[in-house]
Amino acid sequence: MGHVQTWSLEISQVPLLNTVSIAVSAGKSVWKDSLLIPVCCAGLSVLILAKNAATWRRTRKSDYQGEVVSNSDVDPSNLQRSYLKRRIRSLGSITILCFRLLDLFTILALLSISLVQLFDSKLERERDARLAVQIAQCVLYGYVAIISTFALLGSTHVGRTAFIHASAILLVTWGVYMYRDVWPLATLDRTPSDAVEGPLVWTKLGLLSFSGVLIPLFSPRKYIPLYPKESLPPSAEQTVSLFSLLFYTYLETFIWRARRLSRITYEMLPPLPDYDHLRYLVGRTFPVLDPMRTKSQRHIGLLLIRVFWWELSNLAAMSITAVIGAFAAPISINQLLQYLESGRAEAPIKPWFWLALFFSGRLFKDVSDQWFIYYTTRLSVRIQAIVTELVFEHALRIRMKADTDDSSNAAESNSSTAVATPDNASQLSPEGTQDGGSAASEEDSSGEATHSATASSSTAAAPATSDSGKGKAKARPDDDASAKKGSEEAKPDSAKKDPSRHLVGRINNLVSSDLNNLENIGMSATFLIVESPFQIMLCIVFLYQILGWSALVGLVTMLITLPLPGWITKQIQGAHREKMKRTDSRVQTVTETMNVIRMIKLFGWEPRITAQLDKKREEELVAVRRSKLLTLLINACNNLIPILIMLSTFFTYTVIMKEELTASRVFSSMAVFDMLRIDLQASFWIIPQLVQAKVSLERISDFLRNTELIDEFERAREGESAEIWTNTVPEDRKGVIGIRHASFTWSKDGVPSQTPGGTRRRAFVLTIEDELIFQRGKINLIIGATGAGKTSLLMALLGEMHYIPAGPDSYVSLPREGGIAYAAQESWVQNETIKNNILFGAPYDEVRYNKVLHQCALERDLSLFDAGDETEVGEKGITLSGGQKARITLARAVYSKAEILLLDDILAALDVHTSKWIVEKCLKGDLLQGRTIILVTHNVAMVSPVAHFVVDMGSDGRILSQGSLESALARDADLLNEVKEEQEVLEKAELELDSEKPDDAAKKQAAGKLVVAEEREEGHVGWTALKLFLGNMSNRPILFWLIYVSGHVIRQSLANLQTWYLGYWASQYETHPAEEVPVQHYLSTYTMLLALDMVVFACTASYYVFGSLRAARIVHKQLVTSVLGTTLRWLDKTPTARIIARCTEDIGMLDNRVARATEIMTQVFVYMLLKVVAVLIFSPIFVIPAIFVSLASGICAHVFMKVQLSVKREMSNSKAPVLAHFGAAVSGITSVRAYGAQEAFKAEAYRRIDRYTRVAITHWNLNRWLGSRIDLIALFFATGLATYLTYASNLSASNTGFSLTMATAFSSVINQMIRVVNEFELSGNSLERIQQYLLIEQEPKPTPEGVPPAYWPASGQLEVEKLSARYSEDGPKVLREVSFEVAAGERVGIVGRTGSGKSSLTLALLRCILTEGNVRYDGLPTEKINLDALRSNITIIPQVPELLSGTLRQNLDPFSEHDDAVLNDALRSAGLFNLQDESDQSRITLDTHIAGGGANLSVGQRQILALARAIVRRSKLLILDEATSAIDYETDSIIQTSLRTELGKDVTLLTVAHRLQTIMDSDKIMVLDAGQIVEFGKPSELLKKENGLLRSLVEESGDKEHLYAMAMGASTA
Repeated sequence: MGHVQTWSLEISQVPLLNTVSIAVSAGKSVWKDSLLIPVCCAGLSVLILAKNAATWRRTRKSDYQGEVVSNSDVDPSNLQRSYLKRRIRSLGSITILCFRLLDLFTILALLSISLVQLFDSKLERERDARLAVQIAQCVLYGYVAIISTFALLGSTHVGRTAFIHASAILLVTWGVYMYRDVWPLATLDRTPSDAVEGPLVWTKLGLLSFSGVLIPLFSPRKYIPLYPKESLPPSAEQTVSLFSLLFYTYLETFIWRARRLSRITYEMLPPLPDYDHLRYLVGRTFPVLDPMRTKSQRHIGLLLIRVFWWELSNLAAMSITAVIGAFAAPISINQLLQYLESGRAEAPIKPWFWLALFFSGRLFKDVSDQWFIYYTTRLSVRIQAIVTELVFEHALRIRMKADTDDSSNAAESNSSTAVATPDNASQLSPEGTQDGGSAASEEDSSGEATHSATASSSTAAAPATSDSGKGKAKARPDDDASAKKGSEEAKPDSAKKDPSRHLVGRINNLVSSDLNNLENIGMSATFLIVESPFQIMLCIVFLYQILGWSALVGLVTMLITLPLPGWITKQIQGAHREKMKRTDSRVQTVTETMNVIRMIKLFGWEPRITAQLDKKREEELVAVRRSKLLTLLINACNNLIPILIMLSTFFTYTVIMKEELTASRVFSSMAVFDMLRIDLQASFWIIPQLVQAKVSLERISDFLRNTELIDEFERAREGESAEIWTNTVPEDRKGVIGIRHASFTWSKDGVPSQTPGGTRRRAFVLTIEDELIFQRGKINLIIGATGAGKTSLLMALLGEMHYIPAGPDSYVSLPREGGIAYAAQESWVQNETIKNNILFGAPYDEVRYNKVLHQCALERDLSLFDAGDETEVGEKGITLSGGQKARITLARAVYSKAEILLLDDILAALDVHTSKWIVEKCLKGDLLQGRTIILVTHNVAMVSPVAHFVVDMGSDGRILSQGSLESALARDADLLNEVKEEQEVLEKAELELDSEKPDDAAKKQAAGKLVVAEEREEGHVGWTALKLFLGNMSNRPILFWLIYVSGHVIRQSLANLQTWYLGYWASQYETHPAEEVPVQHYLSTYTMLLALDMVVFACTASYYVFGSLRAARIVHKQLVTSVLGTTLRWLDKTPTARIIARCTEDIGMLDNRVARATEIMTQVFVYMLLKVVAVLIFSPIFVIPAIFVSLASGICAHVFMKVQLSVKREMSNSKAPVLAHFGAAVSGITSVRAYGAQEAFKAEAYRRIDRYTRVAITHWNLNRWLGSRIDLIALFFATGLATYLTYASNLSASNTGFSLTMATAFSSVINQMIRVVNEFELSGNSLERIQQYLLIEQEPKPTPEGVPPAYWPASGQLEVEKLSARYSEDGPKVLREVSFEVAAGERVGIVGRTGSGKSSLTLALLRCILTEGNVRYDGLPTEKINLDALRSNITIIPQVPELLSGTLRQNLDPFSEHDDAVLNDALRSAGLFNLQDESDQSRITLDTHIAGGGANLSVGQRQILALARAIVRRSKLLILDEATSAIDYETDSIIQTSLRTELGKDVTLLTVAHRLQTIMDSDKIMVLDAGQIVEFGKPSELLKKENGLLRSLVEESGDKEHLYAMAMGASTA
């Protein structure tokens, strides 16, 4: 045995074997060496890279394909330059190349140092034991050098992956060295592990810091486009370094450039990243979300989680890291105060470490917070884009049916469906029930906030919460309280069956208010599921460590008190629902009022409507007051609960446990209690928001999955289970246009209601009993009485109606291969130029285009516009007359290359001359030769000469006859009589077309913009706008604000005093034994301070609530009065949606965000000021850093707000076009589908949504830019103060803790202060917008002198003398010195071609336009009579009738002044009862619900109801402005007879008409031309004039004898 030992000893002397022996014997200790951790990471890297080696080879091959340069033909120097260029191109830029080279050189330096250490012969023997570790180090750096070489020389994909691996390994290595060699320096009893290496260890640490930390942080990234074939501008976000991304330095260039400009345009904004383009998002999400692509019935919330899992994972990770970072401050404060309490004795861990932890922990938290908010806002923008597009594309598939009731689904939901009021939506928060996102802007009195609260505060200026309402308000809300009540009482079952009532309004609400509810859904869900539980758990653990089991008492207190805020929250939700109902009711009234504002002005209803709206507003404000007071209560409760927790904990700790409450325990635990308080507050306002978001998700899901689609998509969605009959066209009928053995309804459940009385739902069934085949290449007519189903037949062909086959041989066929064109009866035009409306996306062919203008009689109209065909038609075509819109709609169909044209009553809105021109020039023209035309018309006699095939519809939706006109006349006696009675006026001469003067194109374009651009202020919100709110809080606003601010000063002073008093209590333990400290005295005093604080808070907040309600009431009244008192010209050039947005969205902002932002700004300003004062009392030296911090923050804030205001305004104006496009597409959905233009509309939606997304992302990123900078400034201030107090100050531990607490609160609230000031300015944007509408042009206001005598008017006598009129001050005269007299009871017909001034004359009589001259009505000059008195005693029926949603009774008598007998008599006189059978269950009665705008009635029926409404008014002067143009001749005759016989003998009737037979038996006829009267007198006298215009018209008529007879009969009568 001894020999073996000797042999072993000898062998060990051999140098190499000796080393190995030592290494083996020390194996166990070697594997514990922390330097092997990076080696293990490198091994993992090898495995990952090896797994993907094959993929990399393929990638490298494709990257270099085509890049090989032949050496034989290229100069070596050129070859080198070429290779260098390829390297730069492959890496992305020369900057990246330089960084990769530096990285490689640094790694080679590390490798060299390791090799030197390995082979250094001077190594001491004890270091030989670490030889294995040093070999591993050399291998590690060698491996990293190899992959760094690949990062430099490899292909794009390989290089990027290699760089990431190398950086990760070096970062781990740097972390290991920091732990081994830097951490021991912070302790008393440890030394650096590698101290034996001397300076080399610090050299290595420096190189690792450079290569493992700085280079990965500051190296830019290569732009890799998602769509390489398209040259999209790269976004800086995709190319900048990680540091730039973390701190948003890439925005600096944009910000400093924008700062110097007064206004930022869209083109100046940073480009949109590839991955945020809607096309990419659609490709990523639609396979999961689109109901046409997936059959999944899972909750749409789960589908969104599946789609956005990466963003949500990042949110969860950031929330956890932020919570961990947040605990650095209380831990550091605790340890530093312990150090001070010990008299600055040596501690196991040196103070500088806790200062470093304080700084780095807060920095870590701040960065995590900013990235959390980054992902929150980005997720919000993406969800907005996706849901908007999803609803839009689905809306292109739905069946548009008449909306007469409210969806029960909407009724069941608590979500707001108020139109254009996005602020309504996400505001179920107890923190600010009415203010939604801005609720979170109020952080608490301490200023400490979780990033969730921070996130919310930033989202206070969310894109969809500010001005996203513009354009949405065109539709009716579907949650109207009154309508809901009616539908629920009358037919609850049918309401549940039909979720698509008020469909257009419902769709608009989905992409406005419901979408707003989803705005912060990612943040809310992450906070509630991940962050809040995690933070509460850590808080309890920390408190337990500091205060022992007394922390558990605090936990029990929290659990006991939690039901209280829960109960209050429930009350708040009930109050909020009630408020939303009343808000919806007001919004419903406002929306309908603004949609029919012209009618209101023409009828002189302004005072009554104002009173109506004031009443609705007062009802709403009562609910707002209750909601705000309950919100105040929950805020008090949220402040009280943490106080109770703290009191119970301190009481237990000091009184029961008999422990000393030292400064270190007090101030560190207070910081944690503050975190706990914020957590609880946030939870209570997030839970209702999540409930609201859930309801909105269910509403969106219901729309996507349960809305009825047209049959084509219904089959695709439901597959084999679809209850849709497949439409199979027989082989022998391929290519025909026709229907056989089928019925059609407007919905799948469209069965007529048999419920007697109550609400009637009108159901219509179109039935084709035999076979109907239209002739190809010919003109086919569809004729019949009003309401017979002529339009329905076209809709059946287009597939818009539900198809019900009668047997196996049934079919409906409309070949679409050659294209379909459709002209709707209600002309649909887009808010574009006339030219673009005609082209409708088709290529421009000048010759064809000019032919279309000529044949559609548009040349003369275009010559009247300064901009010609570049004239913008405005919203709903407001710049055009009804006839012009009809002809543009026709021109669109004619210009298209479609083989089949479906034309729905295109002549209804045209006068006889123009109709004749259309028939002669267009229907007979060369452009329509050989094309199939199916024309619905009442003008049978005029069109029949060109017709080849006639279909006559009966009143029951069945075909009476088909074939020739003769066969139709033989079977339909009524039609025969109508044709016999129809009087045509044929224009013999060609229309004289004025040649258009050549004009500068730019001038014409500008002149065509009637619709003014959206008002957009520049710079900061003006004092005038702010005074609108601030100055109306009280009769004495200065005194009000003095009292209110004083209240906040007292409250914050008490809060500071509480904190100081706790420190003073703790300091007693430093100077007195524990048993001598009177705990009860200090505890009771502290409790009294807290109670006093709560009382002051309640009084101050209540005082503000009542002041803000007063201001809201006054501003709303001023706005409504201003808008209702404006001129018609202003209404013409201002889209209705903008007006509605002011009265709904901006008023909602005033109630919520403006009031909330003002309150928070005042509170935070006082809070911050008093915190600074508290710090300076104990550390006066910090006055200089405080000034520096204030200046730096002020500079950042000034730059930010200047840029942000411009971006915010741009965002407001980018949202409106999205919703306008949405509304236009939905309103013209039939035309869009008929033309097959869905893809073009989708492409335009992509463009507009991307535009909005680009602005929204810039808006959010600017918030992050400011937040990161203010956080850094605040962090340096707080850390500097902590360092000073630790090393240079002589303050006691308690005063140091107080100063640190105040400083931390101050630094935390700087960012919030700037945000709330910014929020105040942004919400003030709504005040600006309201202020703009208080300064619009106004009509003369009523005066006491303008009130007419009570007897007036006693008759309808009218005297006009030299009346001239114009539409604007600088506009041309449209009437020129018109003079005439009309005796009481006379009936006067007014005729003239388009543009002659007929409608202008009617408006001038009502003083709706600027007039000169004298008009006397029943002896009184009208210019001296108040406008409301004048107009309420004259009744005008415009050409386009306007109806309100509600019952027919409400339409005829909106102010409930008449009984049913009067209303039924008016309906009879208007001819309604002649159109329907008494036994018909679906007949129109006073209880029939009328859809918004009369959508469930034909145009003719609407005109009849408008006429009935006029008859009810019993005015002495009645004006009919082409009021029967859409009514068939028979009904028109009945109406005219009723008007002659049933109006009072003293009622004067002025009738503007296209049909001569309508006015031929008038007492007098006025012929207008170019604004002048060319003939006026009895028709019999005018017919005697040889060259008279009226006589020439009658002579050219096909039935002049009848017209002569009518005229002579009138004269004899």
